[in-house]
Amino acid sequence: MQWPEIPDDHPTPSLVIHRPTVQDNLRRMQAYCDSHQLRLRPHTKTHKSLVMASDQLACGATGLTVAKVGEARVMRGVCNDILIAYPAVGTRRLQELAELAIDSRITVGIDSRDAAHQLQAAAHSRGITLDILVDLDVGFFRTGIPQSADAVRLCQTIDSMSHLRFRGLMCFPGHLLPNSDPGLWDRYAEALHSVLDQLKACGIFAETVSGGSTPTATVSHRNPFLNEIRPGTYIYNDWNEVRLGVATLEQCAARVLATVVSVPSHQKFIVDAGSKTLSSDRNCVDDQSGFGRVLEFPEAKISRLSEEHGEVTTPDQNTFAMPRVGDRVWLIPNHICVCVNLQNTFFLMDEGSLTEHPVDARGLLV
Repeated sequence: MQWPEIPDDHPTPSLVIHRPTVQDNLRRMQAYCDSHQLRLRPHTKTHKSLVMASDQLACGATGLTVAKVGEARVMRGVCNDILIAYPAVGTRRLQELAELAIDSRITVGIDSRDAAHQLQAAAHSRGITLDILVDLDVGFFRTGIPQSADAVRLCQTIDSMSHLRFRGLMCFPGHLLPNSDPGLWDRYAEALHSVLDQLKACGIFAETVSGGSTPTATVSHRNPFLNEIRPGTYIYNDWNEVRLGVATLEQCAARVLATVVSVPSHQKFIVDAGSKTLSSDRNCVDDQSGFGRVLEFPEAKISRLSEEHGEVTTPDQNTFAMPRVGDRVWLIPNHICVCVNLQNTFFLMDEGSLTEHPVDARGLLV
């Protein structure tokens, strides 16, 4: 899809979002979910934007996912059904969460009795009931309970609490790709199946079984026990997703427009997008491949970042003309979620217009 020209006086570096590509990405994912009877609850960590969240909901998403209570507070502006897919622990966080849940449906994912007891106390103090998903470790080895028997015991504990309502299970299959060994996919399915079978024997019903990631999103039906997925990056995509083979460059809806500020040699030029813009995240497929993609110079490498400088190096035997100082280039970041969080605003390109919007939920650590 062709991107229109950007006016010469547009500031750089800046994050530009191409809305037609966003809409195509949203429709594609929603159509997949609809065809496989999967609820789509996208993770807003990628865009952190009320405009983008509204587009997701309008396209058919059943609710939203966030990581932090502060993000839930922002996203409640457009949605009243929010999953906090992160253990809500700590006095301040719990106080704010309970306040939000007075007039919103807030679900929290947890993996410990300690977290359950803290949530119970917070909910009791406000006279509310919180929905809970129990987080299972299905192989990514981050949060989550690895043993099914331990997970079932936590589900039973939650089910017995007066101000918590057991709603189901969640997981993050971040170790999987569509082409991963079938045995890994089998173990992923069995991890959910085992817990669900044991819960059924106890008379406990799991209404929601929530998983998914952008790399696995459109093959989520391979795990027949899922009924909800929470992809995030799919709305914009990035160089990680392209290198993983789950998106194309044409499906990358977010780009950074940068200006060449120096050409110190015939094999290096400097752009005004450094770590303050792109982030220092390496590519997940090849951590030696640099910090993103320069669209006009595909053979070049964003080889080093400082705060304000992006150093782009070219091959020893490059066959293309180097840019001149003042030229502008398009960059595709490795990890768009972190890049977005570094920006105060983004520019939305839609039907020939270019409008500036805030990144509403950026920097919300609590």
